[in-house]
Amino acid sequence: MPNIKSAKKRVLVNATKAARNKATNSALKTAIKKANAAIDANEANKAEAVKVAVKKLDQAAAKGLLHKNNAAHKKSQLVTKLNKSN
Repeated sequence: MPNIKSAKKRVLVNATKAARNKATNSALKTAIKKANAAIDANEANKAEAVKVAVKKLDQAAAKGLLHKNNAAHKKSQLVTKLNKSN
């Protein structure tokens, strides 16, 4: 543990941000998996699942968790898969 006050604060702030990032990343991965599963199973709500996943990808890119091109690539893959399943 650091001795300097500002370094102590950085440790606490970094832990908080890491927890938030981990939760957001987990929710993103879950949404993508649900969308892929819905498309594969040809469920009625597959378009809604893709819409939720795309929103999560946009949010992650806006927060800097994903590069914008990476998010665009993942969105493109999901939408292409959805369109091929119709």
